[in-house]
Amino acid sequence: MANTKDIQRRIKSIANTKKITRAMEMVAAAKMRKAVDAALATRTYANLSWETLLNVTRGTANATHPLLEVRKHTKKQAIIVITSNRGLCGGFNSSLVSLVRASIAVSGIATEIILVGKKGETLANTNTVAAQFAYPETKLDATIVLPIISFASSGFLEGNYDRVFVAYTDFVNAVKQVAKIRQLLPIQAHTQDNALGIIDAGDKVGSSEKFIEEKATQHTHREKFNFEYLFEPEPNKVLEAVVPRLLEIQLYQAILESMASEHSARMAAMHQATEAANDLGVELSLSYNKARQSAITAEIAEITAGVAALE
Repeated sequence: MANTKDIQRRIKSIANTKKITRAMEMVAAAKMRKAVDAALATRTYANLSWETLLNVTRGTANATHPLLEVRKHTKKQAIIVITSNRGLCGGFNSSLVSLVRASIAVSGIATEIILVGKKGETLANTNTVAAQFAYPETKLDATIVLPIISFASSGFLEGNYDRVFVAYTDFVNAVKQVAKIRQLLPIQAHTQDNALGIIDAGDKVGSSEKFIEEKATQHTHREKFNFEYLFEPEPNKVLEAVVPRLLEIQLYQAILESMASEHSARMAAMHQATEAANDLGVELSLSYNKARQSAITAEIAEITAGVAALE
């Protein structure tokens, strides 16, 4: 059994660690509240913007845009991977990285990675990193997505990529965050390609085509779209202005969801660390008391033996 001084030293170390994890938990909780508020505040706009584009493209036969072009064969693709810059957030980063690796392996298509955040750099060991962008640590501004969208869109239009995806962590609640991959380019509401974990129903970053159909049936009592939009100017001019903005808000929302998920995961991880430190402190205190009592018993036995020897 370790001596009392060693146990006291460990108890002090555990107590200091618990103070740190407790403080980090409180900081993460404060940041989480702000991040969740930001994510929830923009979800409706992100969904409605996606819904509007689907309605325009489905309700108007002549509406076309280069970013809507679906190519017959996918020779090369890119995945925008959104991770954090720091750790101590449980499986937040590792689960997303694992999903991206598994998805690339299943698809069997040449893939380049566009990193947002430092923790995704582990993907560079097995994949080509086309670019890396800063992940916002403090206040998030929508302009942060402009260079990312510009890089991805130009790569798609120039034929470098036939498809572009975004991998992010969807915020469900404070204790549940789900790693997801969603197709950004070409813009589609539906797809049968499940190899990359593409989401339709229940997606926080955009409404699905099924959702649009159900909503149309509910409000128009018609099973099919049989109406047309009136545009001023022509539809293609409208799409030319709308489509890039849609991509920006979709990626912006994905980053907001990731930020809320990161702080939630860090808060949970630090809470568990604090609880573990508390339990370890109790065990060490018990061990200390046992060691102290054992030492006292040994001293009493030595004194008694000495007295007996003198007699």
